[in-house]
Amino acid sequence: MDAGALAANWQTLDALSGAASAGAAVKANAYGLGAGRVAQTLTQAGCRDFFVAHWSEAPEVLAHVPAAQIAVLHGPLNAADVAFAKATGVIPVLNSVAQARLWSKAGGGRCHVMVDTGLNRLGFAMDDLGDAVFATLDIDICLSHLASADEDVGQNASQLARFDGIRRSVRARRFSLCNSAGIALGSAYHADLTRPGLALYGGIARPEFAGKIAQVAFPEAAVIQVRSLQAGDKVGYNATFTAQQPMRAGILSVGYADGFLRCWSGKGRFVWQGRALPVLGRISMDLTIVDLTGVPECREGDWLGVVYDLPLAAKTSGLSQYELLTLMGHRFSR
Repeated sequence: MDAGALAANWQTLDALSGAASAGAAVKANAYGLGAGRVAQTLTQAGCRDFFVAHWSEAPEVLAHVPAAQIAVLHGPLNAADVAFAKATGVIPVLNSVAQARLWSKAGGGRCHVMVDTGLNRLGFAMDDLGDAVFATLDIDICLSHLASADEDVGQNASQLARFDGIRRSVRARRFSLCNSAGIALGSAYHADLTRPGLALYGGIARPEFAGKIAQVAFPEAAVIQVRSLQAGDKVGYNATFTAQQPMRAGILSVGYADGFLRCWSGKGRFVWQGRALPVLGRISMDLTIVDLTGVPECREGDWLGVVYDLPLAAKTSGLSQYELLTLMGHRFSR
């Protein structure tokens, strides 16, 4: 992970958020890059609002960020979740009348609320906003979430209109609507706090970010064996590649168990000292084979980088930029 690029991306997104501040989605182990290190880097860059999905994700972030700056998006499902929030100071995001009553019954305290404006995922329904439980809540941030901000569609304006209505009817200190893509939709969408995720980690959520967001993830794998192939030798499971002339092949310690999926077979590329090395044959669970013919000086023990520019990698693999990040397995050192 390039920590400097991560910090620079947050600063860029914070500036693009205008009068709003930028927070950070660090759920799913900070999109696969390591929540602890990411949280530490972003705190040093100036970020003060962090969002995880599950309660189990909070402790790693807590080691680097004050509890009052951490919110759990899925909200409290039971007394144990409430007790954890009370004991640590981590902020629950309430998504339903039932969660709000559970929180209020336990004594309440500072919380966030999510209101659905058209995604039909988590959040209070618009009809729930008149429920008496709202009068008992100490709401810091009232959130909603854009469904199609990466596209120029009418749903964006529809959700914004509903969100503007919510801002007039819900008592909260701050309001937040935008994900990464939403930031590029303009100041009308920014409210008080934006919540970038993908763009922090090098994803290009909309064309407006091209040239402004830097690559952050640079996966690498070691060459653990070098083989000499002859014309006619078949490579990998099901012999999907056959050497047409003598070749050098490198066996790399990475495979689909690490998130380098079989969709990269015959398509992926690695880089060594600036030279591209194509993947040969089918990717295995723990191993990938690459063509080392053009780099005779590359040896066992050398490390190769995966070509992992996210928009390009998504186009090549058929995976989304989100999947490319979050699929990286625990065997990668972070």
